[in-house]
Amino acid sequence: MESGEDVVVNSWVELQAALFDHSWESKIERFRSNYVYRGNWNKEFDLSTSIMRIGSRYEELEQHLLRNFRKYAHSNASPGDSIWNWLAVAQHHGLPTRLLDWTYSPLVALHFATQDLTKYDEDGAVWCVNYVRTSDYLPVPLKKALKEEGSNVFTPEMLEPVAPSLRALKSFQEQEFVVFLEPPSLDARITHQYALFSMMSDVKAELSQWLQQHPELYFRIIIPASLKWEVRDKLDQSNITERVLFPGLQGLSQWLKRHYTHK
Repeated sequence: MESGEDVVVNSWVELQAALFDHSWESKIERFRSNYVYRGNWNKEFDLSTSIMRIGSRYEELEQHLLRNFRKYAHSNASPGDSIWNWLAVAQHHGLPTRLLDWTYSPLVALHFATQDLTKYDEDGAVWCVNYVRTSDYLPVPLKKALKEEGSNVFTPEMLEPVAPSLRALKSFQEQEFVVFLEPPSLDARITHQYALFSMMSDVKAELSQWLQQHPELYFRIIIPASLKWEVRDKLDQSNITERVLFPGLQGLSQWLKRHYTHK
């Protein structure tokens, strides 16, 4: 498949090939994908963030949202006082932020593309982004921090010394860039979803527009509406369900409701 293109699949077998055929890593002779995944129930959705949807002045409100979240949250709500820990906690609990949720698991991404049964008349999509190669566009201090740690993504503890604030992150260079950030294990949901976040250097930057300027970094898999039921049933059989991904009674209830809903 060509980078930057939409790959339309017409069967479960074609879908698995599209998700996994790029995962061979010749250097170590193992199947270790350099991609992360994000599933959407509608293929027309872009990668705009939740903070972009709160109004036209959202870029002026980001600091106010975070400051008040930290002020009113329990003192032990964050595993550390780093802004990056607080940002991850805020995203996890639904505050509008510049973060976007991703997963290392293509099957988890498929879950989010097919979890809503009321959207089975619309084509879905899975965004596939080579997070390892996105680091080629990082400013030098961030590249150096990753190299010294021997990592391909940041944690809050890695990012804090080199970029202690949102303002510092933006100040490195005029060109926009994306950072992938692994959150702390705030609860079982983060762990079970094999989750990480993307974060643009500028709150006004939109990741899908940035990716269009760098088509070698991504492709999309389009899931036709007619295929969603098969995908959903096979994910359920594989135990990729709300009961597993959202541990607790709410996830259990969501799974049971969907499991016993018929066409």
